[in-house]
Amino acid sequence: MPMNAIAQNASRLRPAADHVESWFVRANDPAAPRAVWIKATVLTGRDGTAVAQAWCSVFDGKRVHAWCRDVPLADAAFDLGAVAPDTVEQELSIGPLRMMLHGSGGRTRGTLRDETSIVDWDLAFEKVPGSGEPLCMLPTARLLDAPVPNNKLVSPFPVAAFSGRLEWDGESWDLDGWHGMQGHNWGSEHSPEYAWGQAIFTDTGDGAPFAVMEGASGRTRIGGRVSPLISMLVVRRGDDEYRFDRIVDLWRQRPRLAFPEWTLRMRGRDGSATVHMVADPAQMVCLAYRNPARATSYCLNSKTAAVSVHVAPVNGNAFELRSAHGGALEFLVPQPVPAVRPVV
Repeated sequence: MPMNAIAQNASRLRPAADHVESWFVRANDPAAPRAVWIKATVLTGRDGTAVAQAWCSVFDGKRVHAWCRDVPLADAAFDLGAVAPDTVEQELSIGPLRMMLHGSGGRTRGTLRDETSIVDWDLAFEKVPGSGEPLCMLPTARLLDAPVPNNKLVSPFPVAAFSGRLEWDGESWDLDGWHGMQGHNWGSEHSPEYAWGQAIFTDTGDGAPFAVMEGASGRTRIGGRVSPLISMLVVRRGDDEYRFDRIVDLWRQRPRLAFPEWTLRMRGRDGSATVHMVADPAQMVCLAYRNPARATSYCLNSKTAAVSVHVAPVNGNAFELRSAHGGALEFLVPQPVPAVRPVV
């Protein structure tokens, strides 16, 4: 599915329409259960709602914290058109958050605080050649402009090398050598329910990324009804890509959402695959995701989940990928879960 990062990050905002759209960045320490997740969100509604949100969550294996700041959309700034060539920079500004994106990476900086904690960051990322090329789990790019599914997700930079620093309540993190990704999603509302997972696997010798997995199981609204769980999965390993993207072949999908675990078994033209991810609820945050015209949903968010992937290709030997704390795992649910605090 050829598409460059500039096009994948272009805004789909439609004035005076129910619309939610986010650009997000995640970085993980390959040597320890530490991670940072930063997101910029735009929320508009036919009722005149127009707000932008700056988000940040941090995880260090012992404690977690999350921040969110709302800004009137009129006070936010966006320059995110589908421009070319790739050297042109796309920019957005939401209160204290800045994000700059271009064809080979990007940068974000900002400061967020609440009554008990403060975080300040300035980090940059560059795509990793090969596995870091733009990724879309849908079977065709035409679905990105279709009414179904009602929430779309692309990863302009599924594998990126990070540098920079983060300060959390006086503790300083050096992000040089960290790995992560940058994603973009949009739609008329958040999906009614989903589990989404992404993980980058690094070589234990030199710490370089050699594989990436991204998958999701979720429901969408079709004609006013909520669909069964629909799943997608892509695994890249070296120069090979294994796609499990026939989203209507429900008999070839076996998703199981049993918080805090997500298991997905898929069969497709490239073979079969099984993903298992599990997070510690004490190392997650619960984020209130507002919808333009429906009730608020809640994202149970981990960036230090354990993940295992088994792939049996049609042609070639089976292989496994594992990470003890490098997985991004999210569940979207209608109500908060008491085991996950704080609720932001």
